[in-house]
Amino acid sequence: MTYCVAIKLNAGLVFLSDSRTNAGLDQISTFRKMIVYEKPDDRFMVLLSAGNLSISQSVREILQVEKLKDNDDEDGLTIWNAKSMFDAARVLGSAIRHVYERDAASLKLAGVDFNVSLIFGGQIKGEGMRLFQVYSAGNFIEATPETPYFQVGESKYGKPVLDRVITPHTPLDEAAKCALVSMDSTLKSNLSVGLPLDLVVYEADRFQTDKVVCIDENNPYFQMLHNSWGAKLREVFDSIEDPMWNGEATDVPLMQNAGRSLPLKKITTPQEKLI
Repeated sequence: MTYCVAIKLNAGLVFLSDSRTNAGLDQISTFRKMIVYEKPDDRFMVLLSAGNLSISQSVREILQVEKLKDNDDEDGLTIWNAKSMFDAARVLGSAIRHVYERDAASLKLAGVDFNVSLIFGGQIKGEGMRLFQVYSAGNFIEATPETPYFQVGESKYGKPVLDRVITPHTPLDEAAKCALVSMDSTLKSNLSVGLPLDLVVYEADRFQTDKVVCIDENNPYFQMLHNSWGAKLREVFDSIEDPMWNGEATDVPLMQNAGRSLPLKKITTPQEKLI
């Protein structure tokens, strides 16, 4: 398992991934899930991967040389000559199908599902930034202002903070902090996600970035964030009034009849009907 998140903002893009893989409790390994493709002043792209490691590694390798031809007369699209991120995502989808055609039957015979989930985003000169989630069949969806982020892997623990904080207008540094809090929540609740982390922050229309960092357990900012987030959550929790059950004075009573629903029915004898 793994956890990767990518966020598309008006100001830029944020990508974050962990590096843990496991094939059982005694087979824990570290493999990076992020790869950056950069051609300064022309294109900047990032690929995040989750799922079967052998499949995702094959897809990444083939993507380097994959050519997508709509007809035999064309030279073929690659991620390096595509004129749009949409076409680059099509090339990625073709690479996935290439691996599927090569390996899916053998994997099925071995009882292994063809399972890979990818996030692919960036910017090619001549158009704005774009972000895609790509599935095992090679098809994909694109991030929108209503859904400005994608997650793959163990996503449920880190989703609530993203939903509460992220909008297209969120500043880049705030979004990076939010992504790290999302990752910290996942690390806290799931042992299949682990350090080190890879973080990339891209500013719109730059076509390159120096904001690339590998975060391990000794990183001072991540240590501060981890400790502060836990302490602040506890402070907020302690500041919320406990429920009152016996008619004590309160401005926020819990023991109050619901407006449209009846109270839960108790069954007290074997003869009573459930409905």
